[in-house]
Amino acid sequence: MNLNVGIDVAKTKLDYCGLNSDHQILFQAEVPNQPSGVKAIKTAILAANHSQKFDKIIIGMEATSVYNVLPSYEFNQDADLQALDVQVVTLNPKMTSRFSKVYDDEKTDQIDAKNIAEFVLLGRYQIPVPRDEKHLALQRLTRERYHVVKQITDSKNHFLNNLYFKLNTIDTELPTSVFGKAMMSFLTDERYSLDEVATLPLDELVTELNRLSHGRFGNPEAIAKALKRAIQSSYRLDKVVLDSVNEVLGMYANEIRMYQQQLKLLDKHITDLCQTLTEAKCLQSIPGVGPVYSAGIIAEIGQNDRFTKQTKIAKYAGLAWPRHQSGNTERQATPRTQTGDQYLRYYLIEAANSIRLHDPVFAQYYKKKYQEVPKYQHKRASVLTARKLVRVIFTLLKEHELYQPAKMV
Repeated sequence: MNLNVGIDVAKTKLDYCGLNSDHQILFQAEVPNQPSGVKAIKTAILAANHSQKFDKIIIGMEATSVYNVLPSYEFNQDADLQALDVQVVTLNPKMTSRFSKVYDDEKTDQIDAKNIAEFVLLGRYQIPVPRDEKHLALQRLTRERYHVVKQITDSKNHFLNNLYFKLNTIDTELPTSVFGKAMMSFLTDERYSLDEVATLPLDELVTELNRLSHGRFGNPEAIAKALKRAIQSSYRLDKVVLDSVNEVLGMYANEIRMYQQQLKLLDKHITDLCQTLTEAKCLQSIPGVGPVYSAGIIAEIGQNDRFTKQTKIAKYAGLAWPRHQSGNTERQATPRTQTGDQYLRYYLIEAANSIRLHDPVFAQYYKKKYQEVPKYQHKRASVLTARKLVRVIFTLLKEHELYQPAKMV
């Protein structure tokens, strides 16, 4: 006889329900999502086990944003529950939602908790390896880094959209990025207006570009000429519109600089923490994989024995193409699954794109996949290269080995 505990997690409360193997409700209540609430659920579990010794006790809760992380961590760290070998499982909300529809019940938090307990009773779940403190800490840093990168990308897109109003030919003229410190100073009128740049003697503009960039521009004269051409060939705005555009450009320029500083700070903390993990050395032995990418992958995978097969890591990351077969027919081309851990998928793809620039085997594989289709070449090739990388990562972590480059075919 098993005890199956389903917990419906919300930001401020936990609805829980305990079922035995005969589908009988042994306890059911609502508690706050606080240590006191977890303690109340624990007390109910211990009382039920005292009345009837269970062969196995399973606590199941959905992955609900960040709200399930702390209760799950608290259950896993509790000494009394550890003594009973209580298993805490995190469930995919899509799976439990589909399961609940079978009962055609009303939707309340209490009913959801009971349905989660029924799902746990069914046994269609995997027992995860609990994350230790280092992996949980690393995950907080790498996930926030992912969001900071997205913020930088969004800010840059907004910057470019507004820059088009001011200099609509800049992207065809300028032989360098518009997001350098020196270029953003010019493009936002922080130092010079467009008219001043247009009338500034070429040698003075070159000197100013060198000064602002600390001599980092390879060919400042070509950049100065490109700036002048872009100003001459673009539409001209009246002062009212131009002032508003400059205001918006300045706002996004400051936002980009702020996020870039945050990114540097996060990268430093990630690198420092990553040095304490032995598995990071295995991944960093792959050419092109540094502390940040290895940390992002390790933080999501967790301990080495969490996945028994490389296909499970791929599926967890959403780098899988489900089989579709009916009767004597089997679909040859199936779409990639749209579920999975977005953070792990991001770091795998970013790492794969870096590796292909350093490792000839990955470069050859990427090129082959790139040339197989007429459109979306880079996106497809990057995803497939990341899927190839999963096999390498699984082997390195499982065998505790360093990367050995394969021979070119």
